[in-house]
Amino acid sequence: MLDGFGASLRRFCLALHAQGQVTTDRPTSLLNGVGMEISKRQVVRILTTGLDDFVAEDQAILRTGLATAPYDTGARHAHRDGIATQIGGSRFSVFRTGRSKSRLNFLRAGHEVYIINDAALDYLRHRKVAPNVVGKLAGHPETSFASQMTWYDHLARLRLDVFDPSLVREVSEAALWGAVRHHGLMGHTVVVSDDAGQFRIPNHALCWVHVERLLQKLMPKTPEQTRKLEKVRDQIWALYRGLKLWKQRPSAMDGPVLAQRFDDIFGQRTPYELGQSLARLHWRKSELLRVLERPEIPRRTNASENAARLRHPAPDLGGTMSANGHQARDVMLGLMKTCSKLGISFFAIWVIVSATTGPMNR
Repeated sequence: MLDGFGASLRRFCLALHAQGQVTTDRPTSLLNGVGMEISKRQVVRILTTGLDDFVAEDQAILRTGLATAPYDTGARHAHRDGIATQIGGSRFSVFRTGRSKSRLNFLRAGHEVYIINDAALDYLRHRKVAPNVVGKLAGHPETSFASQMTWYDHLARLRLDVFDPSLVREVSEAALWGAVRHHGLMGHTVVVSDDAGQFRIPNHALCWVHVERLLQKLMPKTPEQTRKLEKVRDQIWALYRGLKLWKQRPSAMDGPVLAQRFDDIFGQRTPYELGQSLARLHWRKSELLRVLERPEIPRRTNASENAARLRHPAPDLGGTMSANGHQARDVMLGLMKTCSKLGISFFAIWVIVSATTGPMNR
């Protein structure tokens, strides 16, 4: 029990707040209106404490379902800007909120463990970290570190420059990626993103809609430049529709044709900023055409973007103030979205979780 209130009341408050997206004032008024004496503070406690089993369920979903299409969006926490990352696929959604957009925070969404293995060393080589640094990490017999402090202590004992933030970030990203792979996560996963830096990990794909938006920002100065820009955009959308048809019926013969069409469009030499933008996108060809290798992945992040909007509170809903508050919001919104994808009643999840983890009315 919580302050004398039972499990049914907690289920009602959680569903109303998370799924109904209402402020804490409203369930307080509603409950008092039907004759129950309860304060707003008690409602907040119901919503933000005693959720350990839900947190465990949320972690289990992330570990077993870590898949494609993370998307980041802003969310308020304690009157300061925070960053909410949505990690999801066709069957699950998980939210994680932090203070900054960083690859470290994204990789920590899996496990807070640092491991040096082949995946970590390959990551360092791909990032072109100095060979002597790679050699020191590869040559040491100790390879697993359970916390950030033990990891930093290891770097100091290796006489790496722990005061170089760029170096520490690179090797830490590698060790976290090593942990992700060690735990069997993201082995064949393609991360589809809007090109935010934190998502640029191995096997990354770019969202086509966000790429086309890059061209929307261009400001042609002459009628000729305007016509050229519109022609290029039409060509890009024609290629996009071709990729959509190819996804429905993949063909080994048509793949090279689409790749050549990509080269024809993005390899054009045109004046002003358009040429520079096309060259930048041409350089990312493998990420934009990842769908030719993996037809099952989406070409855009729309589904994930829609899910992420749940985490961005409406103006009247407000932001969270405590660590429990923002964890509760992340966990319950993630579980709600996962239930929706699986066709499960969010209100019934209390019974499902309690059946697998124990009583939930304590």
